[in-house]
Amino acid sequence: MRPISRIVAVAVLVTATPISAQSPADGQALYQAKCGGCHSLDANRIGPAHRGVVGRKIATAPGYPYSSAIKKLAGVWTPARLDVWLQGPQKLAPGSKMFLTIPDPTQRAAIIAYLVANSTASAGR
Repeated sequence: MRPISRIVAVAVLVTATPISAQSPADGQALYQAKCGGCHSLDANRIGPAHRGVVGRKIATAPGYPYSSAIKKLAGVWTPARLDVWLQGPQKLAPGSKMFLTIPDPTQRAAIIAYLVANSTASAGR
């Protein structure tokens, strides 16, 4: 490959590659766009409230009527578990109410970073 062709190829790859968006601020916008139709941080809606979800036992948001599919899951929501969940909720808990998937790992990481930031003791619980 000629030098100019290599430069053009690198420039195309660099501009086409998404920049890692793992900050809570980036995650907030993605959360609102992708999750906000069914969830909020502080109120149960179609889905449960998410403030404090990271580190919380699965299916224990106060006042939310969980499906039997979610009630069968054991453990707590960790960043790794949320990552698997967002890749395919129906794979993790067939019959759950959630069908939305987030296939982009960068977007999942940003949403999870936002949830982590809103799950700490200082996040205004």
